Amino acid sequence: MEWEVVIGLENHVQLTTDSKIFSGSPTAFGAAPNTQASPVDLALPGVLPVMNKQAVDRAIRFGLAVGATIAPRSIFARKNYFYPDLPKGYQISQMDDPVVQGGSLTFGYEKDGKFVTKTVNLTRAHLEEDAGKSLHEDYHGMSGIDLNRAGTPLLEIVSEPEIRSAQEAVAYAKALHGLVMWLGVCDGNMQEGSFRCDVNVSVRPKGQKEFGTRCEIKNLNSFRFIEEAVNVEVRRQIELIEDGGKVVQATRLYDPDRKETREMRSKEDAQDYRYFPDPDLPPLAISQEWIERVKAAMPELPAVMRERFVGEYKLPEYDSLILTSSKAMAGYFEAVVATAGQENAKAAANWLMGDVSSTLNRNDVDIADAPVTPAQLGTMLKRIADGTISNAAAKKVFAALWEAGSDDVGAVDAIIAEKGLKQISDTGALEAIVNEVIANNAKSVEQYRAGKEAAINALIGQAMKASKGQANPAQLTELLKAKLAG
Repeated sequence: MEWEVVIGLENHVQLTTDSKIFSGSPTAFGAAPNTQASPVDLALPGVLPVMNKQAVDRAIRFGLAVGATIAPRSIFARKNYFYPDLPKGYQISQMDDPVVQGGSLTFGYEKDGKFVTKTVNLTRAHLEEDAGKSLHEDYHGMSGIDLNRAGTPLLEIVSEPEIRSAQEAVAYAKALHGLVMWLGVCDGNMQEGSFRCDVNVSVRPKGQKEFGTRCEIKNLNSFRFIEEAVNVEVRRQIELIEDGGKVVQATRLYDPDRKETREMRSKEDAQDYRYFPDPDLPPLAISQEWIERVKAAMPELPAVMRERFVGEYKLPEYDSLILTSSKAMAGYFEAVVATAGQENAKAAANWLMGDVSSTLNRNDVDIADAPVTPAQLGTMLKRIADGTISNAAAKKVFAALWEAGSDDVGAVDAIIAEKGLKQISDTGALEAIVNEVIANNAKSVEQYRAGKEAAINALIGQAMKASKGQANPAQLTELLKAKLAG
């Protein structure tokens, strides 16, 4: 039987506010346990929550970026459940009237060797507070509770179940991760829990309209784990059904060491949480004027920038998608082009997607911290374009710039001179090399003149070797062909 995978994602995005969503407690990561939990965060008697305006600003910003409706009036509710890290017994969240409603996210990825785009609709994005954290290590067989995260502002972004593979799920999550960082609503630090993902997975026979029974995999904090967990859960569900069993709706955890998902608890539905409007919080009213103020302060969005890169710099759609994957990458690219000139935009894109990205990944460095400045890379590209250095020599220049870690633009020409990387473009010098190669490679010359055009490659190789790789390849080839034709 052919199976279709149905996936929906719920992403918990920690908002970049100075304080918690309903109190003035700080949200800094890494503080000593239980030093950032106030009476308001714990709902102690006699205290009242107060809405954080910064959190609402960030929710509006996200909603505008995805083309959603910003609710003029939204309600906060108490979501009741009992865990050790939730001492007040409920979480303040939104149920019936979320602040962000609808919207969509378009992203691109490679599928079967082709670049494809997909749009996934969003159900909602709602504001809520985080719970605390249970600690199970270094407590002599006991568990500890750290309530520092209690009350940390979250925007939970819920997609429609329109994703059809683990690859699509990862591409969607990466696009969402990039967008919230671009907007400045989240720092995107997955190791610190700033961007977490719950994945709802089900399978159904291909062609069936009804959804299968879904299972939710909680708290995935890396793109690799998202892909692994989805593939593992899909395989588990298919094997279970084909063996005559039934999938039971449940919340599961992914074990990356054993490459398996295991049940955490039976899945709750909305009625199990006994939602009711929080009596301590009035409805959140958002005026059109507030929305317009947020809109006016928003940066150029990735989708708009992608279109501009295609139109202004004549880049392929794939290049523009990669270059706008982060605000830092896009800014670096435009700074390179500002130095190299718009005529070298494609070369700049190629270098950023190739040598620059591979070096960044190999050294685990973010592009914002790259030791090679945009001005240096732009200057190097100009030296390639004007024939001063070859592409092969440019790789040596780039490596030396990376190693030096200087922001001196003059370092480009200094390295070229110091390492003797300047191309030989002098016609007289090239002619002497060509004459020598023709004289010493009679067989290849004879083959070329007999009609075997590929034979010229051997002659070019010998000429480049004789010039120690410094001959201008285009000039060399042109001169060699002219001599052989004579």
